[in-house]
Amino acid sequence: MMQKIRWGILSSGYIANLFAEGLTAVADAEIAAVGARKQADADAFGDRWNVPRRYQGYEALANDPDVDVIYIGTPHPYHYEHTLLCLDAGKHVLIEKPFALNARQAGEMIARARSKALFLMEAMWTRFLPAMVQVRRWLAEGAIGEVQLVRANLSFMATFDPRGRLFAPELGGGSLLDVGIYPISFASMVLGSPQTISSTVALGPTGTDDRSAYLFGYEGGKTALLSSAVQLGVPVTAEIFGTEGYIQIHESWINPRVVTLNKPVQPGVQSRLIVEGNLFDAQTVHVPTVGNGYNYEAIEVGDCIRAGKTESSVLPLDESLDIMRTLDTIRAPWGLTYPGE
Repeated sequence: MMQKIRWGILSSGYIANLFAEGLTAVADAEIAAVGARKQADADAFGDRWNVPRRYQGYEALANDPDVDVIYIGTPHPYHYEHTLLCLDAGKHVLIEKPFALNARQAGEMIARARSKALFLMEAMWTRFLPAMVQVRRWLAEGAIGEVQLVRANLSFMATFDPRGRLFAPELGGGSLLDVGIYPISFASMVLGSPQTISSTVALGPTGTDDRSAYLFGYEGGKTALLSSAVQLGVPVTAEIFGTEGYIQIHESWINPRVVTLNKPVQPGVQSRLIVEGNLFDAQTVHVPTVGNGYNYEAIEVGDCIRAGKTESSVLPLDESLDIMRTLDTIRAPWGLTYPGE
């Protein structure tokens, strides 16, 4: 039997509980320890997920000799210090998205992991889902020809709380880092690094972005049209358009179960077909999943660690760094900075 990967969970909040739930669907993984700011929170988390060791604070967790890898689920501004804490203790790390608060921090985190030959990855869980694997398979096969346009949005309407994680500058609030990272990472997966970046923004009462939209340009006129919001409800959809068809990732595209490949019925006569309303033949695929979806990134981490890899080929560290540079470039014209930067 394959030896289990022993996980430590750094945080006991909402996202940490989702990741713990995902781990219950991974046969060769176990939660060995949890660390939280308060002992009561660590104990409550441990009771819920049957975790044997519960620590107040994070240093004891990082130094637990029976932990192989630590998942960090704290708010954005703490990713940097908590990642370095765990790496310096000799632990592999899965860090919740966004990778860091800015590219400077991300670069230091990556350099530290590489200097210690430890595994490090951003927890962009959507990228590892079976439906997204199918999308990449279609792209690799050239099923829609050459990609020309990517469209993606992730938006929702949150109750305004100036002290809450979504709105407080000191917690890295705003839509860009919390949900904008999803469509931006998606565009990176499909088209790579943009050559040109422009954006619009609606700043809220606390100075963070309530909603924002991004236009990326690539070589040959390829384009990404992306948006995010925490104060506006918009359908959570994503499409990839190519010269020979397009791919739909059905709502909600960040945790999809259904994807559709649309191919032109009669290439070359699309103008007539548009009028007749019969432009594409659709091949819809229902992709089975298990667990809540967070299990797939955990499986990737376990596979990489067992293989002696220090990063994932599905989401390499250089790509995560490049995405952080893109996020920095987007918000620079807004004048949006976070305390402590």
